[in-house]
Amino acid sequence: MATINFVPDDYIQQRQSNRANSLYLILLVAVLCGIGATFSVLKMRQRSVQAELAQLSRQLTQAKDQIAKLEELKSKNKTRLNVMMMTASLIEQVPRSVLLACLTNNLPAGVSLTTLEMKEKEKPKTPTAVPTKSGTAKKPAAAAAGKAGSTPAKVEPDLPSAPPEPEVTLMIQGLAPSDIEVANYIANLNESILFDQVQLVQSEERDVEGIKFREFRLAARIRPELKLTRKDIEEIRKKRDQTS
Repeated sequence: MATINFVPDDYIQQRQSNRANSLYLILLVAVLCGIGATFSVLKMRQRSVQAELAQLSRQLTQAKDQIAKLEELKSKNKTRLNVMMMTASLIEQVPRSVLLACLTNNLPAGVSLTTLEMKEKEKPKTPTAVPTKSGTAKKPAAAAAGKAGSTPAKVEPDLPSAPPEPEVTLMIQGLAPSDIEVANYIANLNESILFDQVQLVQSEERDVEGIKFREFRLAARIRPELKLTRKDIEEIRKKRDQTS
């Protein structure tokens, strides 16, 4: 039995076309929604990254300010330390009154002083590395051990070096009855707590009002790193008072 279709073909094609267009429209809307969601997620991530970058920038600025303050404090501490060291180096190693008292206390009988001259000079700095025959300097053992071993060597803070203590020498000139008293005076000064390296520079005969004397000239050095206690100063002054 033959089937008779009363629906026209144009209607069927139009209906199929409408279904396809609806499907395409649904797919387009779905794609647009996906793109919009992706764009929103990317935008949110971008905002969060920008917020983190802004926070890191603020932290970096704060860290820079703190580092600048630390450097400023370090510079001030260095300046203060330099001033303290300079002030300490300017303070007299031995008071002048104690120095004169020690010189007069050790005078033998008949010996008198005429002039006293004091000179100061800086001590030579010790080299930090010893050159070898090949021209290279030997590295310290601590640095070599730190380089070869497993534990790294400790890095010392960058502090200003202390100024070298001045070496104080005296030129003593006086009169003595003979060279024996001069020798006794040199021995007394060498045995004192203030002086070392007392040497005779010059000794010659002088005629003073018809009396012959020995005019001598000595060189002495104040002991390096000398630390006088209050008891030592009191004993020197007490002996000076007894002698006078």
